[in-house]
Amino acid sequence: MRLAAFDVGTNSTRLLVADVDDGRISEQFDREMIITRLGKGVDANRRFDPGALRRTLEVLGEYAATCDRFGVGPQRRRLVATSATRDVANREEFLDGVRRLVGVEAEVLTGEQEAAASYLGATGDLDGDARTLVVDIGGGSTEFIVGNRDPEAAISLEIGCVRLFERHLHSDPPTADQVAALRADVREHLERVQTVFDPSSATRVVGVAGTVTTVAALTLDLDHYDPERIHHAVLEAPRIAATARRLCRLTIAQRAALPVMAPGREDVIAAGALVLDEICRTFRFARVVASETDILDGVLLELARNRSPARDRSPGGPGAARAQGSDGSARTDRGGRG
Repeated sequence: MRLAAFDVGTNSTRLLVADVDDGRISEQFDREMIITRLGKGVDANRRFDPGALRRTLEVLGEYAATCDRFGVGPQRRRLVATSATRDVANREEFLDGVRRLVGVEAEVLTGEQEAAASYLGATGDLDGDARTLVVDIGGGSTEFIVGNRDPEAAISLEIGCVRLFERHLHSDPPTADQVAALRADVREHLERVQTVFDPSSATRVVGVAGTVTTVAALTLDLDHYDPERIHHAVLEAPRIAATARRLCRLTIAQRAALPVMAPGREDVIAAGALVLDEICRTFRFARVVASETDILDGVLLELARNRSPARDRSPGGPGAARAQGSDGSARTDRGGRG
């Protein structure tokens, strides 16, 4: 069954077109990521920036054309939006654009729904049934999900890399006081995790999204972004800490010049690396496994699970119903959404 998943995050807008057979992605035809920064200014203004909204909708129109080329009509598409869209007062402008350009109803995921999709995508190709904690560092929020095969408990915290960059890192490079304030902000939020579940109950920690995969590429000292080498690479906590310190010393221009850096990620990557470092410090994680599969893969697999022959034959209409929310750009294949 050939399907398409769209993930519209705070920092990036992504597409996956793939065949799903027997609950697994059997063949991938296209995987794209463009940093459109839909969440620009959302933390402060609670409204979409007009330029960011326009960029995002333009990219979604391009992605819809890609789906058409691969023969994936609206009935076999699913588009989800996450933290930034949950937070804004003018999200109907975005939702209307999605209907017009993609032909589906956007699903504005709750933090819990976002966490479940991330867990499914991150753990689908892991060996064994070890108790696993998935950490998904996005642009607006970070999700923590723990379980054995299936997620058992989850929490979503508003400590994404875009949100924290805009809130704290105002100098280039950031000052020591700004870094300290960001770390304190993250630690305060992390206190909530242990009110939901015990992170130490997990025997492995898997990190997903663009922050983690970019940090992985840097710790591996790659001369280009190589998803195959990054996927399931083991990042030791001291190397994560050293990478966070290095990124904070560099200017935005110097980060942009790093060969593994996706265009548009260079300003927020230091904030994201600090989040990952604080997670390791707070919960005393010795290592994190990086994953190239994440919420995008989970969204596609959920779509496959929820389809039925009757729905396949239904004429017209969107491929998914909208869920209720709770709470420039460059094309690249470098990393996930955060």
